[in-house]
Formats: sequence, structure tokens, C-alpha cells
Amino acid sequence: MKKRIIIMGATSGIGLEVARLFHKQGHTVAIAGRRLENLKHISTELGDCPYAQIDVNDTQATLHLQELIERLGGMDIYLHVSGIGKQNRHLDTAIELSTVETNVMGFTRLINHAWHYFAQKGHGHIAAVTSIAGTKGMGAAPSYSATKRYCNTYLEALSQLAHIRGLDITFTDIRPGFVDTDILSKDFHYPMMMKTQPVARSIVRGILSGKRIVTIDWRIRSSSTSPILFIIQSTVSRGRPKSP
Repeated sequence: MKKRIIIMGATSGIGLEVARLFHKQGHTVAIAGRRLENLKHISTELGDCPYAQIDVNDTQATLHLQELIERLGGMDIYLHVSGIGKQNRHLDTAIELSTVETNVMGFTRLINHAWHYFAQKGHGHIAAVTSIAGTKGMGAAPSYSATKRYCNTYLEALSQLAHIRGLDITFTDIRPGFVDTDILSKDFHYPMMMKTQPVARSIVRGILSGKRIVTIDWRIRSSSTSPILFIIQSTVSRGRPKSP
């Protein structure tokens, strides 16, 4: 079944590649992000798909999202890719706080809107790209790690809340390792960097199969002939409890 999908943070990197894949598969895609010129070009590439310039830190962001939903004719899947991350070895307070603003406040603002939309609709699917940094932390990026842990826990709590309320809302928490995107500084070496295209393929598979958690990471096989192994956790999560 073809889906109506809105991708927040689709102007580059993972979000862009995922949008391309969903469009190629015949799904109806709408894109959002901060960079207007990028949105225009990508919209043209994807068959003049609907788009909206949205800054997740703008208090009016949810109004713009709702307008985009209406232009799309409804929404079946909301995918949140927007986020920032920066190494902060000197613990610059401004960097830490701006990371919290986008990865916590902005994340919560848009995820909550998607939640209320799907709760009213009766069903839906919320997915978000978080990070494996949220599982154990990364010393060089304290705020980034902590905010991604917040995202992990928030999605888990919303899944529990959907179950309590008997709502048929699916949640997918996507946790990639280091991906070669603009979010990573080019001045630092990141071990076992992954390319966006194979990561995007794993994300699309995980979302469409209803996985609760999708972990995408490198594993080096002993033969070293096949360096990439994507691990997708197979837990399926639906908000509404199944009938006995």
C-alpha cells in the first residue's frame, strides 16, 4: 500500500536520500527543511512534490507542518530527520544549548504535532532518526549524546502512551552510527564512516516493515572482504494492543 509521507529535514544527507527512495517506490512524499532553494530543487526532482520551509525551532513550525499535511492530502508517516550535532571538546556552552534547542525542543514540538494528528486520525506512524550516541554517549559530544538519549526515551514513552490509550500508532527509532553527511565536521576523523545511500535503504526498509528500533552500524567481519553489515532489530511495535 502506498503511503503519504512527510520528511522533516529533507534538504540534504539522510533525509534527502530517504525522500528519493520513497518517491522511487511510488509513495507520495512531501519535504520540509530550512533551506528554501534546496527544497525547490528537490521538489522538482521528485515530481514537484509539496514542500515547506520549516525551522523546527520556530514556534510557528507546527502551523507550517499542518499546512503541509493538508496540501499533501493527509499524512500516514511522519519522519523526523532534523537535528544538529557538533564535537564540543571544550564544552562551549553556546554549542551545548543550541544542540538542546534543536534536538530536544524542536524535536518535541514537531513529534508532538504528529502525535496529535495521528491520535485524532486513529492511526499513523512516527519515525525519527536519532543516533547510537544516545545509547552510551560520546565524550566528544556531550549535549548531542544526551539529546539523542532524550529522543530514544521520548519515542519509547510515546509508544507506551499509545498502548495505554489504545491508539494504533507505530513508532520507529532509527539509530545510525557515523554517516557521511554535513552534520559531521570534516576536520575530524570518524571511524567506520557510512555512506548515506545504504543507510537510507536500511531506514526505508525498517520504516515500511514497522520496526520499533532500527540500529544501523558498521561491523568488520573477520575476512574483511565484506566490511558493512547493517543490523536491523526485528522488534515490531504497534500502539494498539492486539486482541487475544
